[in-house]
Amino acid sequence: MPKLRRWNRQYGLALLLFVTAGLLLHISFWFTPAANLMDQDIYYIWLEGKRIVVGENPYSRVLASDMRSNDKYATYFPLAYLVSALVQKLGFSDFLNWLYLWRPLSFLFHTGIVALVLRAFCLRGLWLFGSVAAGILLTGRWSVYVARVHHLEFAAVFFLLLSLRLLKDRTRWALLAFSLSLGIKQIAIFLLPLYLIYLWQSAVESKRIQVAGMGLLTILSIPVLTSLPFLVWDGEGFVKSMLFSATRAGSSHIEGAPSLDVILAQSLPWWVGLKAKLPMLLLMGLVYLSFVTEKVTILACSALVMMVFLYFNSVLFLQYFLWPLSLTLLALVESVPTKSEE
Repeated sequence: MPKLRRWNRQYGLALLLFVTAGLLLHISFWFTPAANLMDQDIYYIWLEGKRIVVGENPYSRVLASDMRSNDKYATYFPLAYLVSALVQKLGFSDFLNWLYLWRPLSFLFHTGIVALVLRAFCLRGLWLFGSVAAGILLTGRWSVYVARVHHLEFAAVFFLLLSLRLLKDRTRWALLAFSLSLGIKQIAIFLLPLYLIYLWQSAVESKRIQVAGMGLLTILSIPVLTSLPFLVWDGEGFVKSMLFSATRAGSSHIEGAPSLDVILAQSLPWWVGLKAKLPMLLLMGLVYLSFVTEKVTILACSALVMMVFLYFNSVLFLQYFLWPLSLTLLALVESVPTKSEE
């Protein structure tokens, strides 16, 4: 018991230092004028919420597109847009007020990511190693970028990491956390097969179909329930909006490092859209197969799947780097036994 109390005290002190540093980091960006963020995703999330408030369907605009050129279409599941609309109905009607609410929430999710990773390292007695990992996630360039432009990444990544940490001991809560991550931003949808394989393999043989089926329903619960009104409202617009991320032109924020399919499309003009995603999906399929046939953990497989996404997706944004980075740091320490296992 004294040893446990000492561990809790050490972890608490270390986390306090990181939280303080994180708060200073975030506050430095809270003085950014709202007008300077009106070309960022966070503004368009507020704008889609405003459209919902006045009775417009945010997913209908994509019907006028060619499914290639982007005009800031609504491509996320509706959860973020619905929260934006609710906040505006509660009186936070302009963009600046929306930022007043979102900024401290983003900070809390960021420090939540740091806390989860730091704890994983500290459970194994790796204080120095864990401090480096936490420092990277707190003040590394990709985290600083997300904090500066106020993207949704911290919230979505936090619930994904929480899900993977809870999966073994609190499976139902883990699946709900994964569902919430997808509802905020669906980038982790490529991990769905890993979750289903895990549920199938960990269940009693006679109940595998039931367990996997209920798990699938739980994972899809938040995205599906929030999407139903928009499917009824304009099903074609909603489906095309969800598909747009896979068919949009392969321009990127890092134009000097195009993906393989973007390079091939220069000499093979037909190699675009969904068919151009085949190499990426093939590599992800091999990771799924490895999880079935080899002794690889779901955390390591999740890290590699998101690495494949980062390296092969046609469109690359700076905030994407945070996903495989967070998972890789957890996978890095996973093979080290906890002190209780030694």
